[in-house]
Amino acid sequence: MNTASRKNLFILSFSLLVVMLGYGMVMPIMPFYIEHFGAGGTELGWLMSTYSLMQLICAPIWGVLSDRIGRKPIFAVGVLGYAIALFMFGLAKTFAMLFIARSLSGILSSATMPTAMAYIGDNTPQKEKSKGMGQLGAMAGVGIIVGPLMGGLLSTDSLSRPFFIGSGLAFVAFLLVILLLPESRPALRLTEELSPSGEQIASLTPDSIKPKPKHPRVLDIYMRVFLSPSGILLLLIFIMSFGMTNFQGMIGLYVVDKFAFTTKQVGAIWMVMGFIMVIAQGVLVGPLTNKLGDLRLIKIGLLGGAIGFLLVALAMDYTTTLLALAFFMLALALIGPSLNSYISNFAGEYQGTVMGMNSAMTSLGRVVGPLWGGYIYDINIEYPFFSGAATLLLGWLVTLYAFRHQPAQILQHVEG
Repeated sequence: MNTASRKNLFILSFSLLVVMLGYGMVMPIMPFYIEHFGAGGTELGWLMSTYSLMQLICAPIWGVLSDRIGRKPIFAVGVLGYAIALFMFGLAKTFAMLFIARSLSGILSSATMPTAMAYIGDNTPQKEKSKGMGQLGAMAGVGIIVGPLMGGLLSTDSLSRPFFIGSGLAFVAFLLVILLLPESRPALRLTEELSPSGEQIASLTPDSIKPKPKHPRVLDIYMRVFLSPSGILLLLIFIMSFGMTNFQGMIGLYVVDKFAFTTKQVGAIWMVMGFIMVIAQGVLVGPLTNKLGDLRLIKIGLLGGAIGFLLVALAMDYTTTLLALAFFMLALALIGPSLNSYISNFAGEYQGTVMGMNSAMTSLGRVVGPLWGGYIYDINIEYPFFSGAATLLLGWLVTLYAFRHQPAQILQHVEG
């Protein structure tokens, strides 16, 4: 990457770090907030699921808007909106205000990740895409790791302090975006794509769908994406998210119920998993993609993740659990950036639309995965891991069947 590209990637990465810091800071504080307002477990469940639900609904919309009016304004709106939402968290005096702030946080923050990935997809050479996507994922991972720690340390005297600090950091990120981040799509192209031609979206449509002379409706765009090769990749993204949240929602409870781990041991498990994810996505993905290619890395990650699920279920003590989880996280960390890079190949001029649907599929997995994992956990505590293994194995089989050609070859088949 040249100097300008590195600067842009830094701004995008810092902004995503701030967003995920805010997400992470909420986790240890929220139960105390709920207790303070006299709410219970049901209210906490709704509050936590609202975030993913709003992202599921809004991320595709933000993606379409970024295709029409540009990446920079949509990304800036997402970061500024997140700063406002965190500030509202700090000012909240009732549960209703908390719920509104959480909903607003999900609505506006959902503009950041798909737009950032679309920004990378716009002008980054193919060989550099996975590296760029990996660095975005690594910074988001750092936010998830450091956020709960910051939330716990900063809330010792005031529960609202972490939210005000997070809001201030988000506003700094907003200023960086406004002042230093260039638009990734030239003005002429933006003007032209206010009413794109059918040929410009041909890469997203099967032969059976004829192009329209006017800009298609949003639902038409979604259908064309799902019926293109991108649709298979979106299925894989849902499969990965569903399998991952089967695991995330239950692993803490699982190790306590099975091995009676202490809070320190559970904390160490999360630290190890987070560290491996950051290293894998920030350091290993780029070189491995250059050597193996996106598709092969996706296949290795899915098969390795399925094996990792089984190893976790078969672990016998603290050491074997740590080793199994380390292997599992290493495999899973390779999939995300490679999938994001690979799906970018099929997006054409609709990077924002496809990346918005990408985020929506991730959010859908986060909504459905914990519900399914919790249900089967009550039947048998090891079932979520067997379910996760089966899910990732299904994804691996899909890659073997669906992607027997390179992206350019598939696009030729689609375009006829």
